[in-house]
Amino acid sequence: MSSSTLHYSSITKKIIMALAGLFLITFLFVHLGLNLTVLLPAGETYETNQIFNIAAHFMGTNILIKIFEVVLFGGFLIHILYGLILQIQNWLARPKRYKVEGWSHTSVFSKFMIHTGALIFIFLVIHLMDFYFKAKFFGEIDPVFYDGKEYHDMGALVVEKFQYLGFVIGYIVVLIFLGFHLHHAFQSAFQSLGLNHSKYTPFIKGVSTIISIILPVGYAIIPLTIYFS
Repeated sequence: MSSSTLHYSSITKKIIMALAGLFLITFLFVHLGLNLTVLLPAGETYETNQIFNIAAHFMGTNILIKIFEVVLFGGFLIHILYGLILQIQNWLARPKRYKVEGWSHTSVFSKFMIHTGALIFIFLVIHLMDFYFKAKFFGEIDPVFYDGKEYHDMGALVVEKFQYLGFVIGYIVVLIFLGFHLHHAFQSAFQSLGLNHSKYTPFIKGVSTIISIILPVGYAIIPLTIYFS
């Protein structure tokens, strides 16, 4: 394979990886919005965790959501696979990768993308085993009834998990690394898509910083509120 073919193949992988990454960032915002409902107190017309449990039930049973679920898993797999391939290609292309040529904030974030990504992947597997697989395949979630209809009491499971300090600390540590990963990933995605210009690059960097703060802090609010309440 010629060097030009390899070059364009690498660009294609970066574009696909960037699109998958932006899709996953969008999902993180949607997922955060749904998860925050677990903090809603009981009201006059609904019980504690009722909105969260109904939303979780809808996400697990609606046919359109099931289709989206497949697309989501595909997005994760593509992002992870292409990330690994591109990282290996970079290692092979730069045998002197340990040479220090000066450090910047961007280079620090980019140098550890594979490490933060690996940590996030490990967390994702554990997270799925703790919540998704228990409800989907193992049937280990206690039932709860609203208006005579049965739901998985996912809210009670979330509250139970975040009663443990070690679980909360581990969760927040991963969120910190997620913030580092997002800070570089968002900028890198637009660069891969060719949207890198002096006029709007500062704006993209600003949005990247905002996203890398809002998402981790938003998710961290959940375990901290539950643990200290």
